[in-house]
Amino acid sequence: MQFKELDREDIGFLEYIGGELMDLGDGYAQLAFEIQPHHTQHLGVVHGGAIATLADHCGWYAVISELEKGFTSVTIELKINYLKPAQGALLVAEAKVVNRTRRTAFTTVEIFAKNTLVAFATATYSIIDERNITQ
Repeated sequence: MQFKELDREDIGFLEYIGGELMDLGDGYAQLAFEIQPHHTQHLGVVHGGAIATLADHCGWYAVISELEKGFTSVTIELKINYLKPAQGALLVAEAKVVNRTRRTAFTTVEIFAKNTLVAFATATYSIIDERNITQ
């Protein structure tokens, strides 16, 4: 799946957190959001939960960029290391799929603020045939 093929309905949660899909394709995704007061914690830096949310969402987009129509994925594991306080105007996440099998995909995600690496995450996603999802 390429950026231009993405169903616009798939970005509802991303829009809710103020994020934007910047690039997508071939096991790669880049997402960003302008840092707003509601993204920060009591010390004025970006809250770890906001960073983790961006990392998880970015990894998910990288995975679905490799999937055929009718397949999706869900997170089964996320690990994040916070390296530096995230401050500035923009938070950017870049994810790539490192390994994919028929049933799972493993990604790495780097999160930047002011071109400084502020967090590093790894995430594993389960690949699901949408025809097998029951409500």
